[in-house]
Amino acid sequence: MIQHIHHVAYRCKDAYATVKWYEQHLGMNFVLAIAENEVPSTKAPDPYMHVFLDAGQGNVLAFFELPSQPPMDRDHNTPDWVQHIAFKVGSMDELLAAKERLVKAGIEVIGPTNHTLFKSIYFFDPNGHRLELACDTSTPEMHSKLDAVKWAMLEEWRDTRRAPTHAAWMHDGSHP
Repeated sequence: MIQHIHHVAYRCKDAYATVKWYEQHLGMNFVLAIAENEVPSTKAPDPYMHVFLDAGQGNVLAFFELPSQPPMDRDHNTPDWVQHIAFKVGSMDELLAAKERLVKAGIEVIGPTNHTLFKSIYFFDPNGHRLELACDTSTPEMHSKLDAVKWAMLEEWRDTRRAPTHAAWMHDGSHP
């Protein structure tokens, strides 16, 4: 059975610059580097640098620099707001302080955005990956209400491909 995510890996343009950016702007510690000249699973000749960063509480964010591959690009069939990495912060004060630090460093930040269950800010890392910092603002009652309708919502979506209204309270201002 799955215990937790071991690591999540993305591609980066420059492993060294990526590690320095995540250390400086998000306070993540650099924990491991692995470099090979061939892919262990396929034995294909493809040198890479694989770096690992501590994202807190046993979560690890990893990146591959692949110098012999074509330049990085994104999935052009998916809007850039969809694919992102969201990190949890402990309070609104922390969220606002992070926004201030990022803006002072010249990083464009969107938000805070109110998602009813949490508030968040959005920005991009130097590789073009969209990042989110989120602060929980929910109550146990909110989670209970959502838990009670999750399957009905999913089934209605499956059948109609239209947004179900079971949890309209999250967006219409009527939430507790």
